[in-house]
Amino acid sequence: MPEVNGLLSVETMLNKLRTRNLRRLANAEVDVCIVGAGINGAVGAAALAAQGVKVALIDKGDFGGATSSQSSNLAWGGIKYLETREFGLVWRLCRSRNHLVASYPSTVKETRFLTTIERGFRLPAILIFAGALLYWVIGHCKTRPPKYLSKSALKQREPLINVEKAVAGVEYSDCFLEDNDARFVFGFVRKAMNFGAIAANYVEAISADRKPGQWIITCRDAVTDCEMALSAKVLINACGPEADQFNRLTSTPTKHWHALSKGVHLIVDLTLQERRVLTFFARDGRLFFVMPMGKRTCIGTTDTPVSDPTVQVTDADRDFVLENANELLSLTKPLTRQDIIAERCGVRPLVVNREQTQSDWMAMSRKHVIEFDEHAAHMSIFGGKITDCIHVGNEIIALTNRLGIEVGGQTHTWYGEPDTHKREEFFRRARLMSLDELPAQDLAEPLSTRLWRRYGNEAFWMLERIQEKPSSGEQIFELPQFLRCEIEHAAEHEMIVKLEDFLRRRSMISLVTRHNELRQAPALREACEVLFGNAVEERVNEYFEARHKEQTVE
Repeated sequence: MPEVNGLLSVETMLNKLRTRNLRRLANAEVDVCIVGAGINGAVGAAALAAQGVKVALIDKGDFGGATSSQSSNLAWGGIKYLETREFGLVWRLCRSRNHLVASYPSTVKETRFLTTIERGFRLPAILIFAGALLYWVIGHCKTRPPKYLSKSALKQREPLINVEKAVAGVEYSDCFLEDNDARFVFGFVRKAMNFGAIAANYVEAISADRKPGQWIITCRDAVTDCEMALSAKVLINACGPEADQFNRLTSTPTKHWHALSKGVHLIVDLTLQERRVLTFFARDGRLFFVMPMGKRTCIGTTDTPVSDPTVQVTDADRDFVLENANELLSLTKPLTRQDIIAERCGVRPLVVNREQTQSDWMAMSRKHVIEFDEHAAHMSIFGGKITDCIHVGNEIIALTNRLGIEVGGQTHTWYGEPDTHKREEFFRRARLMSLDELPAQDLAEPLSTRLWRRYGNEAFWMLERIQEKPSSGEQIFELPQFLRCEIEHAAEHEMIVKLEDFLRRRSMISLVTRHNELRQAPALREACEVLFGNAVEERVNEYFEARHKEQTVE
C-alpha cells in the first residue's frame, strides 16, 4: 500500500490517532464493517464493539458530518405524529427519549416548549392541549405536565411571541441537547474506539464485493488519496441519505428506499426570556421552532422535497424562515439576511416502502427501518434519529447475532454517562483544584459542569493537563467557551482533519460566530496552531473558501 504507514506530512505527525487507525484498517479482517458514521453508524459501532465484536467504522466525510450535524438538537417523543395517529411510534419515541435522558442526564435535558395556536388553525386550541396531555401520558408522565395558557399568559411567559393572531398557547415538555448534535454523535465514536473498534473519518468505501463468507471493501483515504482494502464478515450500510446510492454500488436490492427532505435553520442574535423552545405552525403547516443555541437563537425549519442529498441554503429558504419568524415573533425590527450569523442545512432521510405510495409529504413517517439479508450478511439502515439511537444500537446487536456473528463476548455498557462514582470523583477533584474559580468563566454554568458534559471520563484528562500546565486552563474562545486544553485534547484524541471538523462538529463555534468575526479572531489562529502546526494559513483559507462557495451557490 502507498505511504499510509510512513507518510510524514504535518497532518500525519499531528493526527497520530487517525494515522494509527488507518494502519490498522489496511488489510484488516473484522467481523463487521460499518459504512457511514452518522448517529446510526456511530451507535452501531459502539454497541457491537462493547460486545467484543471486531468493528471497522468509516465515513467518506467527518464523523456526524451530514444529517447528524444538521438537526434541531431535539430529543423528542414525536408529538406531531399524534395528528397522523401513529400512537405506537409516539410511544416508542417517548420511551426512547426517557431512556436517553436517564442515560445522559448532563447532556439531554428536559426543556419547556411554548406552542402558539393562532386564530383559524385547523385544530382548536383545547384539542391541541388535549393532545399535549395525551403525549404526557404516553410518555409515562416522566416530564412536567402540560399547561393551557391564555393569550395574555402566553405573552407574559415569553414577550418575544407575537400574540396578535393567537387565541391561546400550550406549554409542554420535551428534551434538548445541551451541546451540538455532532458532538453527541462523536461520543459514540469515541466509545467504540475505547472498546477496540477501528474508526476513521474521510475514508470512502469505493467498492464492496461479496465473496464466499466475506465482504472485500476497498477504501480511499481522502487526505493521502491512498487506497486500502479490508475484509468483513458482515457489511452494514449506515450511509443515511446516501444509503440508496451505496446499495446500488454493492448491487443490494431492498424493500425500502429514502425520500429526502431538505431542512434549513438560521442562527440569529435573539434573546429568549428563559432557556426554552418556542413552537409555531409555519405557513406550510409544519412545526416551526425558535430554539436556544448557546447565547444565540436558532430558527426554522423548512421541509422541501429534494432528490439529491447534497443541498445548499438558497435565498428562497432564507426568506421563508425569516418571513415566518417576522410574523410569529414580536420584534423591534424585522430580521433580514444581514442578521443571519450562521446556517444549518441538511436532508432528512424518510423511509418509503417500495410497495406503497405516500401523497402527503409532511405526513410521511420519520421512523427507522433496518433491512437485513442473512444470505448476503448485509444490513441497511433507513431513517433514524438521535432520540431513538439507543434502540437502533440494540437492534443492530440483535440482527448481527442473527447474521452469524457471535455477540456477547463482553458485557460492557455501550452507552450512557460514566457511573455516579466517576462523576463524584471528577467534581471532587475539580473542587480541590478550584477549577470553577478560573478567570473569565461563564458564571451561568460552572466550568466543571461543562467539561463533564462534553467529555465524561475524558474530562479527567483536562484536569491533569491543567495541573501540569496551568496555561491549558486559559479560555481561548468566548462564544461558546473553549479552553486551551480542550483544543489540545481535540488535536490528540478527536481526529480533526479539517478546520470545519473542530469549528462545526466538535464544537459550535462556527454556528454562533459570524464568519468575518471568526476569521479576524486571534483565537482562531491560536487554535489552528495547536490543531495543525505550521499549516495554519492553509487550513484557514481552505475553510473560508469552502464557506464562500456555499454562500454563493443558489
